[in-house]
Parts: sequence; C-alpha cells; structure tokens
Amino acid sequence: MKVTVITFPGSNCDRDVQRAFLGLGASLIIGWHEDTKLEATDAVILPGGFSYGDYLRTGAMAARAHIMPEVKAFADRGGAVLGICNGFQILCEAGMLEGALLRNDSLSFICEDVKIDVEQADTKWTRGLAGKTLRLPIAHGDGNFYADEATLDRLEAEKRVVFRYEARNPNGSKRRIAGICNANRNVVGLMPHPERASDVLLGSTDGLQILGAILEGGAR
Repeated sequence: MKVTVITFPGSNCDRDVQRAFLGLGASLIIGWHEDTKLEATDAVILPGGFSYGDYLRTGAMAARAHIMPEVKAFADRGGAVLGICNGFQILCEAGMLEGALLRNDSLSFICEDVKIDVEQADTKWTRGLAGKTLRLPIAHGDGNFYADEATLDRLEAEKRVVFRYEARNPNGSKRRIAGICNANRNVVGLMPHPERASDVLLGSTDGLQILGAILEGGAR
C-alpha cells in the first residue's frame, strides 16, 4: 500500500509518521505543500507541527496550500485521509471537517499522555478497534475542539465523533471530543499523536492500531 505524507513548512512530525508506516510495511510517498498533483496513492496523511508558523490561525495558511485541492479531490473520490494534530486543524480550516480547534482553555501548551476511547470502528482508520481505549500523547496549544451545539448534536447523531477523551478533558474540547470524521467516514482528524506511540521505546505502541488499521483493512 502506498501512503503519502504531506510536508508543510513547519511540519515536525512528518518523519515520525514516515518511520511508523515504514515499520508497518507501507510504501511511502513524500508530498510537498507546493505540489499541484498527488502521485497515485492509497492514503494521505497531514502530519502534526506548526505549518507556516501557525500565523493567522493554526492550519489556516496550510489549508490554502497548492496541494490541498488535490487532497480534497482525493477525499471526494473516497480516498483515505488522516489529519494528526496540526493536520486536524488544517482539515477543519479547509472545510473537510466541521468545527475548529481553539486555544486550550488553560491558555497553555500541553504535552502529556492521554487516554482516548474509540467510539466508531467503521472509519477507514479505526476498523477493528471497536471498544478500544488507547494511550497516546498530545502536544498542542490549540487543541480545544469547538462547534456550535447544532453541529455537535449532528456529529453525535451521525456517529461521527470517532475519538473521545476517556475521562479527563485536557484542553476544554466540547463534549471531550478528540477526533471526528466526515460524512463518508474516509477523512478522520484527531489531536493525539498515534505516530508518537508507535514504538516500545516511546512508551506505547497503541498508535500503531490506528495507523495500521488502514493497512489491515485496505484503503477502499
């Protein structure tokens, strides 16, 4: 399977994602924010970091990068897209996912392990994970998921809240939401970092269950 990892100026988790997928046996394509075409691929990852220095709003400039129309078109064709941390912010800013990621309610950068419940196991990134609780790191200053009550009710009704902080809400996110998917369930965004929990030396391999789900189940 071919997995494309898009690098933006300020990305700092792209190599971590690449290493994790190589360890899982995937074939890698390195994408660049100025590319105007995606090579033939089975999945696209928007990694964490501080794209374009987080100027304006987190993810706002990256959402308008040259490569993003291709990412949108790929998703519209049913392609599997995963946005991690800053990548989640980019997906929201690009209109590929609802809501926005606001400043943490503590107004401080947070870097710690959290537990998240997998609430939906029918997305391309969570197949086989029904009922699982995963321990993953978070590292963000703007991870506070926000949407208006009507949108939140719709996300809940459509079973599009994919990940939820297990008990303690680390950043003030509405309804403890840690990740959501689009209506077609092929685009997923989450704030915790599965690639930072992909090796025993990192203290957890729980993240491989998310990254590996796309390989186990196939991209289509």
